[in-house]
Amino acid sequence: MTGLLSTAGAKPVEPTAGRSATTTATTERPDDDLRPRAEAALARAREHLLSRQQPEGWWQGELETNVTMEAEDLLMRQFLGILTPAETDPTARWIRSRQHPDGGWATFYDGPSDLSTTIEAYAALRLAGDGVDAEHMVRARDFVLANGGIERSRVFTRIWLALFGEWSWHRLPAIPPEVVLLPSWMPLNVYDFACWARQTIVPLAIVRAQRPVRPLGFSLTELRTGARPPRAPSLRGRAGWLHGLDAALRGYERRPIGLLRRNALRRAAEWVVARQEADGSWGGIQPPWVYSLLALHLLGYPLDHPVLRTGLAGLDRFTVREETPDGPVRRLEACQSPVWDTALAVVALADAGLPAEHPALVRAGRWLIDEEIRVTGDWAVRRPGLAPSGWAFEFDNDGYPDTDDTAEVLLALRRTAPGPQVGAALERGLRWLCGMQSRDGGWGAFDADNTRTLARSLPFCDFGEVIDPPSADVTAHIVEALCAEGMVRSTAVLRGVDWLLRAQEPDGSWFGRWGANHVYGTGAVVPALVAAGMRPDDPVIVRAVQWLHRQQNRDGGWGEDLRSYRDQYWLGRGASTASQTAWALLALHAAGVGDSAAAWRGVHWLVQTQRPDGSWDEPHYTGTGFPGDFYINYHLYRLVFPVTALGRLLDAAGTRDASTDVVAGTRSTEANIGIPSAGGDIVGIPSAGGAVGVLPTGGGAGS
Repeated sequence: MTGLLSTAGAKPVEPTAGRSATTTATTERPDDDLRPRAEAALARAREHLLSRQQPEGWWQGELETNVTMEAEDLLMRQFLGILTPAETDPTARWIRSRQHPDGGWATFYDGPSDLSTTIEAYAALRLAGDGVDAEHMVRARDFVLANGGIERSRVFTRIWLALFGEWSWHRLPAIPPEVVLLPSWMPLNVYDFACWARQTIVPLAIVRAQRPVRPLGFSLTELRTGARPPRAPSLRGRAGWLHGLDAALRGYERRPIGLLRRNALRRAAEWVVARQEADGSWGGIQPPWVYSLLALHLLGYPLDHPVLRTGLAGLDRFTVREETPDGPVRRLEACQSPVWDTALAVVALADAGLPAEHPALVRAGRWLIDEEIRVTGDWAVRRPGLAPSGWAFEFDNDGYPDTDDTAEVLLALRRTAPGPQVGAALERGLRWLCGMQSRDGGWGAFDADNTRTLARSLPFCDFGEVIDPPSADVTAHIVEALCAEGMVRSTAVLRGVDWLLRAQEPDGSWFGRWGANHVYGTGAVVPALVAAGMRPDDPVIVRAVQWLHRQQNRDGGWGEDLRSYRDQYWLGRGASTASQTAWALLALHAAGVGDSAAAWRGVHWLVQTQRPDGSWDEPHYTGTGFPGDFYINYHLYRLVFPVTALGRLLDAAGTRDASTDVVAGTRSTEANIGIPSAGGDIVGIPSAGGAVGVLPTGGGAGS
């Protein structure tokens, strides 16, 4: 876990919010007016959240990322010959508005400027007609040159430059399309990569094989430093022999075997076309989407072909347009999260006191039921005998249900009005979740046993995570969902809890794969372990609570800067945010210290910072796409998580804690259903009264 982090470089400045002196779980009742103020804040937030629901029953907040989305959209349109001022002008206005004083562009709010992001933004603004002598362009160019120029940009940026002749295809790592021919048991076949990576690699392999060059309309030589490429790594290590393999493959790229290459391109095209979603996207995410459009176009698909026409039209659904004082702007979401947002909203509103029969929850439950995926996807390569089910992140990415969304949907459906459809969907979802458990006991997001770390060392994999191993946050959400269905003593839960105990960091926290970062991981794991029957006074829980107390800011909130993925100094440090404060409060509540001084100081921070409309400001990004490289600001996080935390802490529903019901087994719907294990065997999941084993009460890392 912490091996992913680096302490290299100068020590950053202490976050202005500072650290808290609170390090013990002392109990302190709130002052006389804080509880009613907190209840009023919860009521405002609840009403605001209800007002955001769509008539069909779903919620969706914007997913804000960085300007590479807009820059690459303009570059793609230029390459396809369809770029018009209608896209260029408002997009360029948005890109300019995101520039930092140092001339660069960052990958997250208040983060450091990033070289590759800046190069792509600069190229897009040149497309928009911005002159090289314009003040903002001079600052951007100076930043690029000071940080190594084009020569030090990431591989994907240089691929975009190669499309326009600004970089040599022969100087890029090899991605041979023949990879699609490798059987699934062979190392480095496409299914060794995470779903988002494989969907990017296959179309990129087609593009790389074609080595196209089309006019950009200008040169970017002003961004070159003339620096020589870095020296090749020693052949004695993994990086060295993979570098040697890449050199051999690049040699093959110059003279591929004709019949083999033609077959590979045909199979790759079929693979790409088969994975287009109903909305025109690929996986509902930007990188495979744009590369698939480019790849199929290069193979001869005309722009009016149904696949390309649907793909290009689908981008409009991911486009955000708004008016600003400087004029209209246009930006793109890298993905969308209606299923995730809806499930979180249902849980939040239920925790805030809405009954299961409330019309908003009924509508949401019906919509979620309809979103269940009943077709087989790529996950079946590793789990061929598993019946399909699950829920995806977005409206239409049916090829890629994920375990995290599925777990949250199951938790949400249990909070809506029961019915035969709900019960059947819960049973199918439970079977699928248990079948997706990896051999080590944890869960990845999209695939089981997607753990071949060799893939990370390939020369072209220099941007973002390319595999989908089990993570603490996903595993915790699934354990919590299974426990909510009375499976506390099931084999799946016992193995999941054991994985979580092994994953605890020495400082008491857990790494957060899909949210920032250890605050997110810890906020997910503590409620799951307590739901699974772990006592709040267990050393594992105590260490986690102590870590949260140490990380509380002086203002009462919690925050963690995204730089914590690369620099240990930032672990648990950062400006307070509404979502991260809520995650910490959820953990403290689950651990039985929801009445502590630390918890009420967190509640006070939420009350003090709430907007008049019931929401919270949160410019900081707290969502993670790729640790260390790509981040997301989920605009609904700032609302759903504070509602959940305040609802639980204030006990707005007037009922006992949900974990008590779970441990007592009063919610069981799974009596003796058969769940395929990782090895394909059927594991009997007993009812809550049947003992399968003894739940560990300690033994996590550092105990």
